[in-house]
Order: sequence, then C-alpha cells, then structure tokens
Amino acid sequence: MGLEEEETNGVPLPPPPPVIPPGVTLVKESELELPKSSTAPKSELELPKSAPAPKRFPMARNGLASKGTKIQLLTNHFQVKMPNSDGYFYQYSVKMAYEDGTAVEAKGIGRRVVDKLHETYESELGGKQFAYDGEKTLFTLGGLPRNKLEFDVVVEDQQSSRSGGKTGSPGGRGGSPGENEDPNGERKRLRRPQRSKTYKVEITYATKIPLQAITNALRGQDSEHFQEAVRVLDIILRQHAARQGCLLVRQSFFHNEPRNFADIGGGVLGCRGFHSSFRATQGGLSLNIDVSTTMIVRPGPVVDFLIANQSVKDPSQIDWNKAKKTLKNLRMTARPSSNSEFKITGLSDKVCGEQTFEFRQRNGKGEGQSVEITVYDYFVQHRNIKLQYSGDLPCINVGKPKKPSYFPIELCDLVSLQRYTKSLSGLQRASLVEKSRQKPQERMKVLTDALRSSNYGSDPLLNSSGISINTQFARVEGRVLQPPKLRVGNGEDFCPRNGRWNFNNKGMFQPADALDRWIIVNFSARVDMNMLSRDIVKCGQRKGMKISDPFEVFSESPQDRRTPAPIRVEKMMDTVKNRLPGPPQFILCILPERKNCDVYGPWKKKNLADLGLVTQCIAPTRLNDQYLSNVLLKINAKLGGLNSMLSVEFARNIPLVSKVPTVIIGMDVSHGSPGRADVPSIAAVVGSRGWPSISRYRASVRTQSPKVEIIDGLFKPVPGTNQDDGMIRELLVDFFQSSGKQKPQHIIIFRDGVSESQFSQVLNIELDQIKEACKFLEENWFPKFTLIVAQKNHHTKFFQEKAPDNVPAGTVVDNSICHPKNNDFYMCSHAGMIGTTRPTHYHVLLDEIGFSADDLQDLVHSLSYVYQRSTTAISVVAPVCYAHLAASQVGQFMKFDDFSDTSSSQGGVTSVGIAQVPQLPKLHQKVSSSMFFC
Repeated sequence: MGLEEEETNGVPLPPPPPVIPPGVTLVKESELELPKSSTAPKSELELPKSAPAPKRFPMARNGLASKGTKIQLLTNHFQVKMPNSDGYFYQYSVKMAYEDGTAVEAKGIGRRVVDKLHETYESELGGKQFAYDGEKTLFTLGGLPRNKLEFDVVVEDQQSSRSGGKTGSPGGRGGSPGENEDPNGERKRLRRPQRSKTYKVEITYATKIPLQAITNALRGQDSEHFQEAVRVLDIILRQHAARQGCLLVRQSFFHNEPRNFADIGGGVLGCRGFHSSFRATQGGLSLNIDVSTTMIVRPGPVVDFLIANQSVKDPSQIDWNKAKKTLKNLRMTARPSSNSEFKITGLSDKVCGEQTFEFRQRNGKGEGQSVEITVYDYFVQHRNIKLQYSGDLPCINVGKPKKPSYFPIELCDLVSLQRYTKSLSGLQRASLVEKSRQKPQERMKVLTDALRSSNYGSDPLLNSSGISINTQFARVEGRVLQPPKLRVGNGEDFCPRNGRWNFNNKGMFQPADALDRWIIVNFSARVDMNMLSRDIVKCGQRKGMKISDPFEVFSESPQDRRTPAPIRVEKMMDTVKNRLPGPPQFILCILPERKNCDVYGPWKKKNLADLGLVTQCIAPTRLNDQYLSNVLLKINAKLGGLNSMLSVEFARNIPLVSKVPTVIIGMDVSHGSPGRADVPSIAAVVGSRGWPSISRYRASVRTQSPKVEIIDGLFKPVPGTNQDDGMIRELLVDFFQSSGKQKPQHIIIFRDGVSESQFSQVLNIELDQIKEACKFLEENWFPKFTLIVAQKNHHTKFFQEKAPDNVPAGTVVDNSICHPKNNDFYMCSHAGMIGTTRPTHYHVLLDEIGFSADDLQDLVHSLSYVYQRSTTAISVVAPVCYAHLAASQVGQFMKFDDFSDTSSSQGGVTSVGIAQVPQLPKLHQKVSSSMFFC
C-alpha cells in the first residue's frame, strides 16, 4: 500500500459507505457480441428493490497444505504467557484543562501530567497502575475507586525552569532578550516563587474489556473485544518505551543512541529502532519484534543542517523560503544556555543585523527607557556573545505571529529524534536501503539484544496482569516447495535453482515480431552509440529476436539540454518526425541520469498517451551481455513477445485455472510521497489476457483522492448514458477479445497494500464493484471469485537456526504463527541474496472457486515465476508487481507541480474531492493492451 498504514491501534476501521448502492442493476449490450440480456437497461438512479447483500467476512482456514520438503525454522515471534483469569481492563476517558478551564491542546504534555498525577495521588487511585496512550484514554487492571475522579495536578514548567538564572534563553519576544523577559524587557517571570503549572484532570469510566477476549480469540472463537484487549497491551509497551525517552512512531520506538544513526545525506539520518506488536496465532499470543527504521533530522547547528539539506557550500547560498518550510515546527535549543527547548515557528523578515525590537534599558537608578535595537547588537553588546556570520542571515523565530521571539541562527541547534517527513531523493533512498541491510544472523542478535534491553518483565502493569514474554525465538515448521519448470525457446524445459535462472544459452519462448524499423534517441548521455546498437543486435540474435540495425540515431542538440524537460521531449520528437518516413516500431531512449530523470515522465506520456509508440528507457553505467539481456527481456514483453512460460501453463495443467476460463487480476494503489498530502493517489489494476495463458497482462490506471487506499474506479457508470467507464470492464472486455470470445468463469484477485483493518472494505466495497461491473456486461453472468490480499508491509521474518543464509526460495509457513482461524500463510518465493528475506503474507479472504490448500499455494508460488522483466522468482505474485509498476509509470505522466508542498510533522491529510482530482491522460489505443509497464 504505497504506501504508510493508517494508525488504527488495532481497531478495525468502520467501512465507508459503498460506492455503488447494493441491488442496483445496470445492463449493457456489449458491442463485442457478449451474450445479451433480454432485460432492458435500468436507470442508474433506480433504488434497489432487493435487500442488500449480507456483509462478508474473511473465510476460515479449510485445512493445511502438505507439499514440499519440511524445514525447521525460527521466527521473530516471542510467545506471551496469558493468565487463566476472568479479570478486566477498565477503560477511562481523560480530560485535561488549565486552571482557567481552557482545554490542553499541546502535544506531549499528557504523559508528564498523568505520571505526576499517579505519583501524587497513588493512594486515592487504589494503587492501580496506568496504561496511558498519551492522549485521551487510559486503562487499568481492575476498576478505580470511583467512576469519575477529578484532580488538580501541579507540574513543573519544564521550559521556564530549565532557562532560569541570569543568562536565560538567548532570544526574546519581539526580539527582546530572553524567554524570562516580557516584551518590555522586564524579568517578571523570574520573580515568580514557583515555576509550575496547575492542570485540572478529569478521569471518567468508559467501558471494561475482558482479558478472556484474548483467550477466546486464540481458540478461534469470534471475540468482539479482542482488538481492544490487544490494543491495551500495545499501549503498555509504548508507555514503557516512552518512559525510556524513545521517539514513538506508531508501534515502533527509537532510542537516542548515535550507534543507531546512519547518515543518508541531505541533513537526514536513518534511525534504527524496533517495532513491537502483539499477534494472535495458532500457537497462542505472540509478541512480534522486528528492526524498524525511520528518518530523522540531523541534530546540531541549524545552519549546518540547512547547508546539507539544500546541498550548498555556505550560508549565503541557502534558499530561505525553502528553509522556512523545512524548519517549521522543528524543536531547537539556543546557546549558550542549551537546556530550554523551543519550537521553530518561522524566520524573521529582515536579517539579524537589521531586525529591530523595543528594548527596555535600565540606568543606574533602576529607571527604564525603551530604545530600538537590532537583534545582532543586543546579543553582541548586551549579552557579550560573539556572532561570526549571523548579521547577514535571518533570525530564527520561536514566538507567535504577533509576539515574535528571535535568536541569531548560528546560536541555534536542532534537538535529536525529530522525524524527517519529507520525501527522500533517489540517492537518499538508495543509501537508506544500503545502510539498513542486515544479514539474518546479525538481525537475530540485534533483536535478542533489543528484547533483553527493553526489560518488559519489569513493567508493573504487565506483572500485575500476570502476562510474561518469552525471550526465545519461536520455532515453526516450514515447507520448501519445488520450483515450477519453465519453458523457453525451441520447446526446451528447465528447472530454476533456488529461484534463479539465466538466458545465457537459451532463446525466448516467443520472440516479438522482427524489429526492422526502430530508432535510438539520446538525451545527452555519454554512450558509444555504434557499440550499443551493434551489441543489441547481436544479443537479440542469440535470444531468438530478429533485430536489424537501428533506422537512425538521434542525439539531443547541446543547446536544448538546459531547457525544461517537456520542451526537450517536444523538440526531440519534432526532429524524429521530420527525418522519418513514418512512425517507428520501437524507440530506445537513453537518459543521462539513472534515477529521477526529469525527462522520463514527459517522454513516457508523449509516446504512450499521445503517439502510441512502444519505448524503453535505459541509463547504462556499463554495457555487458547481462545488462543487454535484461533490457531485451523488457523490450520483448512490451512488443508482445513472451520470454518464458510455466510448463504447466503450456500443458494446460494448472488446477482450476487451465480447464475453465480464468482471469487473474492484480490491484494496487500508489500514494504521493510523505509530506505531499494533496497529491492524488494512483490506482492500477492489471488483468491476464489470452487464456489459458497466465503470463500476459494488460493494465488500467486511474487517479483518485489523495491517501485513499480503497479503489473507487473499478465500476464507474457514466451518468445519463449506458456506459461503464470503470477499470474492471476494460480488463474483462480485453480478456473476452484475447481469449477466443470466452467470458471468465473464474476471477482470481490479488490485492496489494491493505492492512487487516481494511479487509472488510476490500470484501464489501471493492468486490461489490467488481461484481457490478460483471453484471453490467451481462446481468445473468455469475463468475466465481477467489480474493487474496498480499501483504509485504509486516514484520515477520524467518531464520535458519544453524545456517547463516536466508531461507530457501519457495519456503512456505501456514502453521503455528498464522491466524488461529482465518486462512493465511507466509511465502518466501524468492531467494534473498542481500539482507534478510521478507516473506509475503497472503490472506485468503474468499474462495468460491474451491482451491485446496496445496493447489492455492502452488498457484501463488508459480505466479512468482511469470514475471517477464527478470530471471528470478520475485517476492510477490507477478500481477501485484505489474499493478505497482503500472501505477508508478503512468503516475509519471503528471508531475503535479501545481500542488503545494503540504508537509506536516503530524502527517495530516488534506482531503481533495473526487471532482478536484486531475485525470490521467488515457493510453493510446495502439499500446493500451501492451505490457508497457514491463
């Protein structure tokens, strides 16, 4: 799910209202000679006459699989011992206000107030321990003495107390000298006898949650309170981490230890921490602990951070408008007294040497007089602080709009453990991946140390509830499935080894038509064109592709290199049109940058949407046979060829797929990068074509509202017409055309990117849309569905106890740590060569087709081998990968430059209505059914 999960604290989100009212029937007489219904079309506004379909729930497990060679594994799940108790967690609502009754809105103060409350009034609370979520809810084991309690809590004012003394905080309101001075320069706050605040706290009973709910769920029984009970346990661990000074990010926590930091460039550090969550499994309740990484701002001087963040050489080159957005809401300290923290609210309008304020200066008789002074002169003359370069730079503002408080920027330091929420560059992302990798044995040691240092056994609430956590990795039994045989050129079959193979001495199963009218365009890349074209021709011949020499090579004019990317593309295409007698079959495009080249998006849009031309972009760092072979695999697939095919697919011997017309669908949604809450999300759906083949696919892509995971464009009746403009209809019609005029009787759906709290929406909203799309084409057509969710965003890992390597390709686990009731399994279909293998967690939500456990796992395993872009098994089924690729590539058509940067440290989401979402240009008819995304 393109993907951060929405925080739900383990409680399922209520499903939104269905996109299509249940019971509405829309009938379409297909122009493709699909069997026509005798029923006249109904109005799309007609209310349903039948009762809505009952709500669907994930199916129960229907047995365990047995195929494969057994293998003993360890996993990063740690068994949790639950008491045989009839006890209850009591939930209370917490309200906080200042002395004047104003509600407390500030983030982060809640834990300090509740801890002080517990310390002050422990006897009045009956000695109960709290599990507090940091906001408005707390839990106790057993009830408090009364259902409503009110307290006055006195908490030391952390900021003012830290900044006491004559030095104060070097800054001032309106430019005045310090935190402890008023706008007139008088130190009134220093005269207060106590530096503290009083809070009024009200604790009110809300409900109670039985511990027995966890036990019931572990037995496979429906338990309405299970999620709430597990949420309490998660809150206990979060509270435990917060008291150790950790940064909390959902269910992950990060210690302020330099050994956990890795510099990834741009003033950003990768911070290694740990994820922890309780899971209900067949083996009982377990605590899943895994390594987690977040991005933080590099602590230290603000100027150094800005120089690194903007990749400039010195402060004079900093873009201050950009800096203002980057620094907003970050916390800092100020030298020479660095005990007090401030939140940055902005920058001064003028530089430090010109920004003035009213300073009340006292004479020897104690009389004061207001004078106007610059911030720079105040710090140099009245504080005796030497400033080297601040005079020509803006000041940091930590005050309010009407009462600014300025500090010279060279005195300001960013504090540690502050999340960096903006999108990373390609180089930063690559550096983060490289520095986050851990071999299996290294990860096991880190996790063991993390569990030991966390010392959960010392938590008083866990102890009082009788819950204990085992410190040993859980043992599970896995099975290694045999890799499927592949068929390549000349009818040759071969068997991959550990999920890998190569085409060095093999031809393609079905080469595309001869390439005799193709060209090369070069956007200022330094490449030997003659050698490149010669090597491509030779490599193609070895693989069975008939490739002639390129018709012509076009190189970009030097004067065009500095023009905007869309103009560069237009000029290149004008040159091509003027010198070619007709459109080429194919264009090989050479880009100057490997990652994030700004020409890529406009180039793809021009070719795929406007001209209908197949194109392959490359940015070669070195040319060798392996590189060119991989490029030719993509080219062949895009041009309609097939590099390899499953032998059972060729023999039409896939259970429940090869004998009955079956379409396999992959669905994914790609979201804007972090901090861009107004960028539309891209939904992509791919469907297999040319049954009985399951190796060729076609894509349909749409935009939808930002950060919305559930796809709303699967079925889209056009108002006032008899048309459906949804993505599913497009794929069904293509399947019918390419599969001998046969409708699919089986529809297998793989959905990527949704959390467990969204399963209900997939089952009851997206599946309903798909069924309505089928009914629209033919009212009495009722295909059978199998719906599977593929999750990569989880934290379960598997290890071999006595081997340093990753688990073998084809490893599957469907016992012990899987759900106690629902139908799920983990599969490592690929060979993990770097780092620790992450299995894919498959959840079978619905299976009307009726697969056995072995047949379904075999199908999922086989679909990891039909990915035409590579010569390795991939970590998730190919339809899901293709959907992700299609969303990513078509999303490049629109750069969304007209959207503002709305980065927020709180991760807020700005809602954009459906009518406001810009639409993607449609693919040209000539390439719409191709594997352009390959």
